[in-house]
Amino acid sequence: MSWRHLLAALATLGALAALGLAGPALPSPTATPAALLMAPEEARAALARASREGRMAAARAARLTREAEAAGEAAERTAREAAALAARIQQAEAETEAARARLALARAARAALAARLAAQQAPTARLAAALQTAARRPLALSALQPGSLGDVVHVRAVLASVVPQIRARTAALRAELAKGRALESRAARALAEIRASEATLRQRRSELAALENRQRLASRAARGAALREAERALALAEEARDLDSLVDRLGQMAALRAELAALPGPILRPADLAAPLPPEAAAPPAPPSPAAAPPRDYQLPVQGRTLIGFGARRASGLVSTGLTLAPAPGAQVVAPARGRVAFAGPYRGFGRIVIIEHAGGWTSLVTGLARVDVTVGAQVIGGSPLGVAGGGSAPLTVELRRQGTPVNPLQFLG
Repeated sequence: MSWRHLLAALATLGALAALGLAGPALPSPTATPAALLMAPEEARAALARASREGRMAAARAARLTREAEAAGEAAERTAREAAALAARIQQAEAETEAARARLALARAARAALAARLAAQQAPTARLAAALQTAARRPLALSALQPGSLGDVVHVRAVLASVVPQIRARTAALRAELAKGRALESRAARALAEIRASEATLRQRRSELAALENRQRLASRAARGAALREAERALALAEEARDLDSLVDRLGQMAALRAELAALPGPILRPADLAAPLPPEAAAPPAPPSPAAAPPRDYQLPVQGRTLIGFGARRASGLVSTGLTLAPAPGAQVVAPARGRVAFAGPYRGFGRIVIIEHAGGWTSLVTGLARVDVTVGAQVIGGSPLGVAGGGSAPLTVELRRQGTPVNPLQFLG
């Protein structure tokens, strides 16, 4: 090969490398703008959390589906079907969050690759331009110019040592560009996963809405009692000084209901008025039992990152008596455990809240909901849908109390 042909080949290699530095374009980010704002460390943490929450939600959905199939009573079966649907919604939410985290990681890796290629672009482009200029000089003209033959020999000697380095550099560039194409494919798959998860989420929310509508139609006969319960709860909310006072008042009412339920039924009038009363009638009512074991299979009401832990100091200086979570906008909120809804609705300074009474003197308080889908007096099971979260700048807080005293709910998670 003549030196001119060698120069032309090297110039072509350099030009191709310089042209290829831009790399492939990533898919449009319009579908998930939030993913672009995640730092790589945050995205990795979100991916691990969403993957874990998705597995737990899938396991809950499978368990609740089996329990619904085995339930004998229609009300219990419907409640478990609704809880299973809510768990599947949370599973789809977790899958969407995981896909967004994978997209953020792919974009971060692609940005780092683009920065490395940009640092190599200038010297490679200059080398390509110089080689192209030399290749365009006619060989005859080089031979007629003084000293040109010596220059040719010198150039050939220099090129003999430069060519291996150029080949190595272009090989590294080709490897980087192949890595860029792989990252582009990863981002495209993440976007496809997001769209599929969002479609699944919409379908499952529609199924849950249809099931809740059937439940409302079935419970229309008991609506009068529910309205009276709700009116009493609203009256208590107006009288309570703050949220702690409201929880205490509701706890007192729950204790009173438990005492009344423990009383013996009416006793028939004896034929002989002088006859002594039976022992169960003469005995005084048993005192209320102390707090029993915590609710079984306790779970957090919503998926999301923990902003403030139990016992941490808030910005106001007060110590947190619960967990403050940052859910996705419109995330599904479920009941932490089985119990009775004692309050459901707006409360001053806390948005929409739900208070659930559990057995044994335990109470769960969920604040910051954007919408509440349960009514006062409703019996719920763990995982029953309560409503949806606002998300964004509206965090959701959950508290677990034992006879009015806050306890850390993390130690009881199932």
